[in-house]
Amino acid sequence: MKKILARLAALLRRPRPAPGRFSLGRKSALHGVLSFSLAPPWREYLLYLPRNMAAIKRPPLVVWIHGCRQEPEAFAGGTRIARYADERGFVVLLPRQTRMANSERCWNWFDRRTAGGNGETAIVAAQTMEVIQKFGIDPARVYVAGLSSGASLAATLALRMPGLFAAAALHSGVPCGAAYDAHDAGRAMAEGPRDGRTDVLAAQARAAAGPKARVPALILQGSADATVAPANADYLVRQFVLFNGGELQPGEALPPSVARAVHPRAFGYVMSEYYAGRRLAARLLTMPGLGHAWSGGDASFDYCDDRYPDATALICEFFDGHQRRV
Repeated sequence: MKKILARLAALLRRPRPAPGRFSLGRKSALHGVLSFSLAPPWREYLLYLPRNMAAIKRPPLVVWIHGCRQEPEAFAGGTRIARYADERGFVVLLPRQTRMANSERCWNWFDRRTAGGNGETAIVAAQTMEVIQKFGIDPARVYVAGLSSGASLAATLALRMPGLFAAAALHSGVPCGAAYDAHDAGRAMAEGPRDGRTDVLAAQARAAAGPKARVPALILQGSADATVAPANADYLVRQFVLFNGGELQPGEALPPSVARAVHPRAFGYVMSEYYAGRRLAARLLTMPGLGHAWSGGDASFDYCDDRYPDATALICEFFDGHQRRV
């Protein structure tokens, strides 16, 4: 009995893992000026360090970008990303859009400088590099994900900064370069891109990055989304098939996909996969009936629908399967 009591006492004396914590930061970028706005070339960011951070060697980093009319705190809460960060031991960077740059707090993916790799793309890239250096992040395991305008910015980051990210996840987004002003952005959201411009941009981005560049993408889209037309998901697939070296020319039809229905519970999804050689280039998850909302999110937050499969879990699993060669 004395031995048992001694063991119990030793267990109680063990230090508990340090809890996870949020903190705030701010970062500017030399080329972070927008084409159309006088907003300063910096943005604040929210950072989440997982529990027991001091014991994690070279943790991964997930850049988690909110959508329109959202703040990073609400986006973190609705997607439950902190819980997954604690479970899997990764750091989360949540950039914050400012009303000075966009009155609806949308990311300006349609800004020419941003679409070209400057503007807000450069600012979030600078935030990412700062966190990598400050916290000893594993450079082979840096990922980017977003919702709506945040997904469009995430796509732009992946295509313009492929040496920075190992994989991307894009929920209800519009392809990079689908529009170059606010009016055309509304049309692209409702109809999808025109004139094959996003295909050409992807081919040009691959040529600039080199033949070894690879950033696989997970694309999630609700079939009943009335804000971002589901056609945009197909164009995002095309961008990442082209960028990752798939046998596709701009303007050609997508090759046949490997598709299957997945039914984790009452509301399932259809998964279609597209390859470049033997490597996955893009995985499309279509959620039947889902509107413009984060799949499986906490419904007490705006733009979250808890009736559908958990997008955060699906994204984390996807990221676990990919790392970049350094």
